[in-house]
Order: sequence, then structure tokens, then C-alpha cells
Amino acid sequence: MTLRFFRLFACQLLLAIACVAMGTPAQAADDIEITRATIEASDDGYRLNTAYNFELNHGLKDAIQHGVQLHFTTEIELTRPRWYWRDEKAVSLKRTIRISYDVLTRQYYVVVVGSFQERFQTFEDAMFMIRRPTRWLIAPKGTLKAGEVYEVSLRMFMDREYLQKPLQVNAFNDSDWRLSSSRKTFTYRAE
Repeated sequence: MTLRFFRLFACQLLLAIACVAMGTPAQAADDIEITRATIEASDDGYRLNTAYNFELNHGLKDAIQHGVQLHFTTEIELTRPRWYWRDEKAVSLKRTIRISYDVLTRQYYVVVVGSFQERFQTFEDAMFMIRRPTRWLIAPKGTLKAGEVYEVSLRMFMDREYLQKPLQVNAFNDSDWRLSSSRKTFTYRAE
């Protein structure tokens, strides 16, 4: 009876430790700095113009050289404050950019998932495309109400969910695989 009790207690203790470990989010190291974030009105809608400043550590560079694809996701949310009800979410989007290396052609590939792909000869040229992405259409014309002020929330992070399953276990436990920016907030008056 006591052996069974200790086994049950040990299982519950391990389960509690695992729940606590998974329930507490990893603290962002603020490895990615958002150096520019503006919204521009254009003929076809509203575009996000961003620039980031970050470097990949040696382990991540080595992973790319060995065929691991890294994904960087940008999240943006525009909300319009209302005094009489909850804030209105006008825009809530994600865009993911992938970098990979082809050993046979010795070229780097940068892909905006669901859009276009470009290839580069050097690692730095490929990273420039990730640090200074093309202007992103976040809302078609007429989505935002002209003259209204919107609160914009923006962040970028290395998305470990896209990694292969065996690598995900290591990436969630290794701080070298946790690249993230702080959430940048600013206001935008729609035109």
C-alpha cells in the first residue's frame, strides 16, 4: 500500500512541476529591437513599414547552415478605443518570414510565407531582408475609419512552432532559441 502511495505521489508531483513549468511563459530577452514602425496610407490600403535590429547567435547561424529553417513572425493589432463598450479590434494579423540555406546551391532563401521568395548569395544579405521587410498591406482601403485614432501593438519573435518536432523540445528549453522583441505600442490616426 505504501509503495503504491509513493508512486502516485511521485507522479502527481512530476505532473505539478510540468504544469508549472509549461504554465509560466519564458521571459523575452528583448533580443530583437524594433527601430522603426509606422503605418502609411496608400492607394490600396494601409501598409506597415518596419525595421528591426538583431543578430543571430552562433548556434542559430550554425543551425541554418545545417538545413534548419528559422521563422520570424510579426504580429500587429489595431484597436479603436470606445468609451461605451469594449475596444474594437480593427486589425489583428500575423506575417511569417522564413530563412533557409541550400547546401547544394550555396544560397540563402528568404520566403514571406504565402507570398514571395528571394534568394541571396550571402547570409548578411538574407538577414537584411528579414531586418528590413517589404511594406506589408495590413488593411485594405476603407477598413479603418478616417480621422479615428487607433492604438497599434506590434511585436516580432522567432517562431519555434515551425521547427521540426525534435528541435522544438530543445528550442523551448534553450535560451539561445528565444529571440523576441518587446511589444511596441503607438497611436495612428487613420487618413
